[in-house]
Amino acid sequence: MLAEPADHALGRSRGGLSTKIHQLVDGHGRPLVVLLGPGQGGDSPVFPHLMAHLSIARPGPGRPRTRPERVRADKAYSSRAIRRHLRERRIIAVIPEPSDQQGHRKRRGSRGGRPPAFDPVDYRNRNVVERGFCHVKQWRGLATRYDKLALTFRGGAVLKAILTWLRALGDTP
Repeated sequence: MLAEPADHALGRSRGGLSTKIHQLVDGHGRPLVVLLGPGQGGDSPVFPHLMAHLSIARPGPGRPRTRPERVRADKAYSSRAIRRHLRERRIIAVIPEPSDQQGHRKRRGSRGGRPPAFDPVDYRNRNVVERGFCHVKQWRGLATRYDKLALTFRGGAVLKAILTWLRALGDTP
């Protein structure tokens, strides 16, 4: 986000005006990509933008990695477009199918297709993602959203990500 969005990443939700922080995290819950969206916005439309911003430097020479081995996500990311995107990039999708999608598929019978592959044992590791979000939400600077501008708020989210990485690397207590 280089320019300030017109809505300042604020959107109506049940609690009033709010902002969603969208993240891609590594296997230890450390943020790799941080984006903002309005509170009423869905998670699924932001996924292609998150994946487009993913870039992990390699330890030696070579281009940065842009393709993770697998993506663990909740039911909000269970759409044909996201699954197709991951399949085309040869990324393993560990995303459960919501009950309404299961019902639609079963109702169509043989035309409904096969259920998507899902590994429930691997999905247990998704709690790392949720813990990462809880860690971000506990930070007072982000929990209160006193910042008027989305750029400033995103700066706080990026600062929290930097602090998380510094703590993980052992550079801060």
